[in-house]
This record gives sequence, C-alpha cells and structure tokens, in this order.
Amino acid sequence: MEKEKNSTPGSGLIYGLEDRPPLKDTVFAALQHLLAIFVAIITPPLIISGALGLDIETTGFLVSMALFVSGISTFIQCRKVGPIGCGLLCVQGTSFSFIGPIISAGLTGGLSSVFGATIAASTVEMAISRVLKYTKKIITPLVSGIVVTLIGMSLIKVGITACGGGNKAIENGTFGSMEYLGISALVLVLIIIFNRSSNRYLRMSSIVIGLIVGYIVSWFMGMVDFSSVQDYGGFNVPVPFKYGITFDISAIIGLGLVYLITAIEAYGDVTANSLISGEPVEGEKFVKRASGGILADGFNSMVAGAFNSFPNSIFAQNNGMIQLTGVASRYVGYFIAGFLILLGLFPAVGLVFSLMPDPVLGGATLLMFGTVAAAGIRIIASQNIDRKATLVMALSFSFGLSVELVPGILSQFPEVIRNIFTSGITTGGLTAILANLLIRIKE
Repeated sequence: MEKEKNSTPGSGLIYGLEDRPPLKDTVFAALQHLLAIFVAIITPPLIISGALGLDIETTGFLVSMALFVSGISTFIQCRKVGPIGCGLLCVQGTSFSFIGPIISAGLTGGLSSVFGATIAASTVEMAISRVLKYTKKIITPLVSGIVVTLIGMSLIKVGITACGGGNKAIENGTFGSMEYLGISALVLVLIIIFNRSSNRYLRMSSIVIGLIVGYIVSWFMGMVDFSSVQDYGGFNVPVPFKYGITFDISAIIGLGLVYLITAIEAYGDVTANSLISGEPVEGEKFVKRASGGILADGFNSMVAGAFNSFPNSIFAQNNGMIQLTGVASRYVGYFIAGFLILLGLFPAVGLVFSLMPDPVLGGATLLMFGTVAAAGIRIIASQNIDRKATLVMALSFSFGLSVELVPGILSQFPEVIRNIFTSGITTGGLTAILANLLIRIKE
C-alpha cells in the first residue's frame, strides 16, 4: 500500500525521499536509472582493459564485477548503514576520474597493484568525511555549486559525442551523420514531450519510452547487430582478491589525490541530490548526510578493490534523472541495486544493453547532463554573488573548462600532473577551493 507522500510542495516531485511508490512505479523509475547508468558503469573497465591489453575473459569478469559492486554500493548509499551512506536516491558506479591513474598503476604493477591502491587510497576519502563539518569554510555552497556545474558541463561533452555516433564513428569517419543526429533528436524530443505530460506514468517513463523507441528505430535502420555477440551464456561468481593484491606507494599517492577530488565531487552531488529531492542543503542534517555519503564513497571503493573492481563514486547523471522523473524515493535505489547485482551475476542480460547504439543513449544523456549543470547554477544563484564570488567563479570556470576544451595545454607537464588535472572537474574544483580560501576583498 502506498505511503502518504511527503514531497515538498512546489518541488515538482511525484514521490519524495521517504515515499514508498507502488511496485510498478518503483520498477519504472529503477529501470530508467539503470538505462542511464549502465553504459557509464561498464565503460571504465572496458577502457582500462583495452589499455592494459587484458584478454576477453578477464575483461568480461571486470565488467561483471563493476556492475556487481555498483549494486552493493548503491544499496549502502540509499539504505544508510550506520554512519555509512547519505540516505538519498544516490547511485554509485565506477568513476571515470580514476581511469588515468589506474592505467598508469596497471602498466607498472598489474591488476594486483591497481586493486591494492584502490583499497589503500580509499582511506583518504573516508578520512575527509570525518572532518567534513570542519571544512565548511573551504567547501562552501558556492564551491559545491561550481563543482556541480562543472560536472554537468564536463558530462555534456560525453553526451554530445554519443549523439554524433561515439568514438567508433569518429574512427570510421561517420561521426555527426544525419542518421545519428536524427536518432538522437528523436529520443530527445520524445523525452521532452512525455516529460511535459500531466500523466505521472508517462512522465516517469519518459526516458524509457525515448530509449525504447530510439532502440527500435535504430534496429530497423540496421544500427543494432545482435549477431556480433557469439555467446549469451555464462555466470560470474564474485571471487575476492582473484588477481591478488600488492601495494605500490606511487600508485597509492596517484589514486589518493583523485580520491580527494572525488570527495569534493561527492559533496557536490549530494548537495544537488538534496536540492532536487526537496531536502535541506545547509545545516546539521545536511552536513551529516554529506559526511555519510562521502564516507560511503570511500568505503564502497574499498569494497570494490576487494571484489576486483575500481573506485566507485556517486553518479551525477542520476540527479538529472530524479529531476526528470519526479521520483526521489530512496526505496527505488534498492531495486536499482538489485538489478545491478543481477546484471553482474548474469552478463548475458547486460550484453543486450551494451548493444544499444550511442546516438540513442546520447539523446537521453545530453538532456540529463544539462539538468545536472542547471542544478549547479541553482546552488550558485542561491548565494550572494559579490565581487569575491564573481572572481572565484571566473577563475574556476576558466581553468576547469580550459583543460576540458584544450587538453593539450598540459602536454608539457609531467605525466602524474597530467593524469590529475586533465579533468575539468578536478582543475576547476581545486581552483574553486583555493580561490575561495585565499581571495580577500574588503568592500
């Protein structure tokens, strides 16, 4: 039986944080989140495996473990186990931010070194979570708003690349073809049309409808090749420390620095999620929620390392999904977690998702990433924008977007520095913290 709704009036939510939607509504919302994150979860292990030259069997196992661990991590974030977790509809998955340092660690010390560094360096993020309340002067709403905005802006690049056909299209020279852009536009327009509907079921299923229609149309156009998959069978049993574990100090330092930035990103993601969910973004309750979310980020990454997977972080795109669907119930997260665990154990199910053409996903993710950036702008707009705030924003966006738009600017720096600051989120986030801390203006 459906509980009484407690969503904030005027928040635009159909179901609030503590609401328990009916089963059909819950499954609808969970599937939409799953469709939004599936490719994002499996892409990092695929990229890392390719760079390290791993065989198909190892690659498949790493992809399965990425899904399995994502399910466990998502459950912990949503359920909140003691002090661990934020208690919001937060979905976790393999983080793109760590790809560079992981490849470097893997090339020098193998997978055992990667998983050892993943476990050891996760203590950095867990330590930050325990002193979060003392860092309010450093990680202010202005700083978190800038980071959230940069997260959205950086992800838009991923979305528009998918709209044009993805990396494969870039390689074969078909990127930006009218077929790809037409499919993306169809998905995008369908999502907008159904999202504007007054019927809550159509609104909640807007992204699923857009993706399904796009998938079917692209299949008729010959863009989906099921014959490329030779075997849909198999079952992966999670085996802790399957590839061993070693501790390399340089790998630990490299990942530790990224964990520091991930803590800032997690703070921004929890802030955006709280705002969208109609929850407070300041005060003791929020600080406790943010601390728990960051602690879970680190703890779940430690679990990931034990289960042969890579560091986990909160996915920003799911904040956009909450805003689009109007469903902020954390109970939906339990179903998302269950689906992810099943996908990890039964890789055949995931193969169907992986065949979805990039333009179909691009049409949906482009809109979601834009809503993440908009959420960051809302956080910034809620603050007093004086001369100092203007300078902090100017510096942060300039530096953050610079390395995103012109990554070659770092080409003469040492590889360690390049790996850390290639991300606009990292560069802009650190700039925001330092500028907000150091700039002093007497009005």
